Amino acid sequence: MRYSNGFFIQFIRLAGPFWRSENQAVIRQLTLALIVLTVMQMAIAVVITEWSAALFNALEQHSMSGLLKQTMLLLLIFAASMAVTVSHLKIKRQLQVGWRNWLTERVIGQWMDKAHHYQVTHIQSASHDNPDGRIAEDIRIATEDAITLSHSLFYSLLVLVSFTTILWQLSGTVVIDLGVIQMPIHGHLVWIAMIYAAVASFLGWRIGKPLIHATDVRQTAEANFRFNLVTARENSLAIALIHGEADEQKRFVRLFGDIVDAFNRQTRAMSNIMLFTSGYSVLSTAFPVLVSAPRYILGSISLGALMQSVQAFQQTTSALSWPVDNMSTVAQWRASVERVLSLVQALDDLEVELAKADPHRILLEKGEDSVLRFQDLCIARLDSVVCVSPITVDIRAGERVLITGNTFSGSKLFKAIAGLWPWGSGCIELPDDEPMFFMPPRPYLPAGTLRDAICYPSTSGSVGQTELEQALELVGLQELVEQLDQVDFWDTALPREQQQRLGMVRLLLRRPKWILLQEAFDSLNPDGETEMFRLVCQELPDATLLTVTNQPTAEAYHQRKLVL
Repeated sequence: MRYSNGFFIQFIRLAGPFWRSENQAVIRQLTLALIVLTVMQMAIAVVITEWSAALFNALEQHSMSGLLKQTMLLLLIFAASMAVTVSHLKIKRQLQVGWRNWLTERVIGQWMDKAHHYQVTHIQSASHDNPDGRIAEDIRIATEDAITLSHSLFYSLLVLVSFTTILWQLSGTVVIDLGVIQMPIHGHLVWIAMIYAAVASFLGWRIGKPLIHATDVRQTAEANFRFNLVTARENSLAIALIHGEADEQKRFVRLFGDIVDAFNRQTRAMSNIMLFTSGYSVLSTAFPVLVSAPRYILGSISLGALMQSVQAFQQTTSALSWPVDNMSTVAQWRASVERVLSLVQALDDLEVELAKADPHRILLEKGEDSVLRFQDLCIARLDSVVCVSPITVDIRAGERVLITGNTFSGSKLFKAIAGLWPWGSGCIELPDDEPMFFMPPRPYLPAGTLRDAICYPSTSGSVGQTELEQALELVGLQELVEQLDQVDFWDTALPREQQQRLGMVRLLLRRPKWILLQEAFDSLNPDGETEMFRLVCQELPDATLLTVTNQPTAEAYHQRKLVL
C-alpha cells in the first residue's frame, strides 16, 4: 500500500476497509442507525423552534391554555430528546471502539509481522519514531475524532438545509427604497446569515491555521518524553549501576522543555482562536435579535416569529460555522492521522525494501540435512559497509562452536540466521525442520506471573510444576519457586544475573537441538558462567551450540572456534 495521494484518500485507504471487514453487516447496521438518530436529533431541533414560537405567541396573547399545552408538549420533546441522545451516544461509541479495535489490530499485525517491529528501526529515512504512542494514542484519536467530526458535519448539513428553509420563510420580503427604485429582497435573513458565517469562517481559518502544525509538534514532543521515560524504567538497573541518574535527569528536563515550548506555541495559537471565538459567540447571541427586531417593532411579525427567527438564524450560522468551531479538533485529528499514516508508510517501505531483487541481500533457505551452512556469507550495514567479511563454513549437528573476535559482528551473524538482518550477501542454509533457540544477553520477561514469564512464549500450562522447580534448582534459583505465581514487572524486579539464569531455565524446559547464545551469561561471575556452560553440556549433550562471547571460561566447553 502506498500513500502518495491526497490526505483524505490516504486515510480512507488505510481505515475505510473497516466497513468491508468480516463484521460488515453489523457495522453497516450501526452506521445506518447512527445516521437515522442524527436525523432525529435534527428533527427534534426543528420541533423545538416550532414549540418556542408557539410558546412566545401564547405568552404574547396571555393565553393560559396555550401555556399549558406547550408545557405538555415540552415533556414529550424532553423524553424524545433523552432517548435519542442516549441511543446516539451508545451507538456512536460502539462504532468508535470497533473501528479503533479493527485499525489497531491491522497496524499491530503489520508491525509485529516477521520481525518488522525490529527491522523498521533501521530504515532511517522513514518517520516511525514512538510506534507505541502512534498505536495507542494516535489511532484512538484518528478513529474516535473521525466519527465525531463526521457526525457533527452531517448534523450541520442537515441543520443548514432545514433551518435555511425555515429562515427563508420567516424572512419574508424586505423592500429597500433607493429613492429611484425599490429593491425587494427575498429571504434577507438567509443572506445575512451566510455572509456573517462566511466572514467568520474565513477569519477563523486564517487565525487558526498555525494550530495544526503546533498540535503536531506538541504530540511529537509528548510522545518522545513518554518513550524516554519508558526506556529509563526498562533500564533502571543499568542506570543505577553506572550512576547515570544526573544525566538522565538532565535529558528528561530537556525533553520536557521541548514539551513546554510546544505547549506555549500551541497556547499562542489557541489564544488567537479563543480571542476570536469568544467575541464571535457573544456577537452571535445578540446579532440575530438586532437583525430581526425592526420587523417585530413595526408589527410585521409576532413575538413567536421573532424568537423562531432568532433560533433559526443561530442554527444556520452555527451550521455554516462548522469549520471555525471544529478547527482545533480537526487539527488534532489530522496530526494523529498523519502519524499513523507515517508509521504504516514506514512498514510499507520496509516490505518494499525487503522484496527488492537486490544482490546485497542474504539468502536464507532450508537445507536437506542437519547442517548450518554459511556460503560466501557477507554481512553489511544499511550503508553497505561490510561488518562481517565473507565466510564459508559448515556447522554440523552436535558441534559446539565458539564465535569470538568482534561480538557486535557475532550479534549481526545471529540476527542474519534468525532472518532479522537481510542486508549483505551470500547464503545461510538452515538445518531442515529443526527450530533454533536464541538466548540474547537479556531474556525478555513480560509482566505477569513469574511462571508465565519463564514459559514465554508458550503457555504456563505446558510445563509441569515439578519440571519447573527442578529447572530452577539446577540453575541456582530455587528461592524463586515461592514467587512463581506472583505478579510483577520481572525485567525490573530481578537483577540481570537472575534474569540470565531464568534464560537458562527457559532453555532447559525447551530442550532444543540448536542453541545460539549471545553473551547470555556475561553478568555472571566466572564460576557462575562456567556452571551454566557445564549445565548445557550435561543436560543437553546432543544439542548444537553456537556461542558469541569473549569470556575465556567458555573455550573449554566448545570444540572449535570461529573468529570474526
